[in-house]
Amino acid sequence: MGKDKNPRRVADNEAMAKLRMLRTSPQKLNLVAAMIRGKKVETALNDLTFSKKRIALDVKKCLQSAIANAENNHGLDVDSLVVAEAWVGKNLVMKRGRPRARGRYGRIMKPFSEITIKVRQVEEQA
Repeated sequence: MGKDKNPRRVADNEAMAKLRMLRTSPQKLNLVAAMIRGKKVETALNDLTFSKKRIALDVKKCLQSAIANAENNHGLDVDSLVVAEAWVGKNLVMKRGRPRARGRYGRIMKPFSEITIKVRQVEEQA
C-alpha cells in the first residue's frame, strides 16, 4: 500500500519557481520584484534584461524557470502567461565585523533573501 500523491500547491492554470540564498537584502530584491508583478512574462523578461540592478539577472533566471515549469510540467501556453505573484522573503544573515576606533567593534550584516514567482495563464480578452 503506497502513499497518496501530494496535492498541487498551485491552481491548475498556475506554475511557480523559487530561488533561495540570493546575496542581497530583501528590501532591494523587493524593488525588482515589484517591477515585474502583474506584467506579461515577455514584458517582464525585457524589463529584467535591461534593468541596471545587479540582482535582476537572478530574478530573470527564476522567472525563466517558472515559465519552463508552466510549459513542461503543467502544459500551459507560454504566450498567455502573466506574473501573478512575486514575493520576497528573508533568509540567513551572515554576521561579520570590523574593528572601529577606541576598541569598539562595528557589526556588518550580510543578508540573504529568497524570491518566489508564480505565473498564471490568462485567457486573451477580445
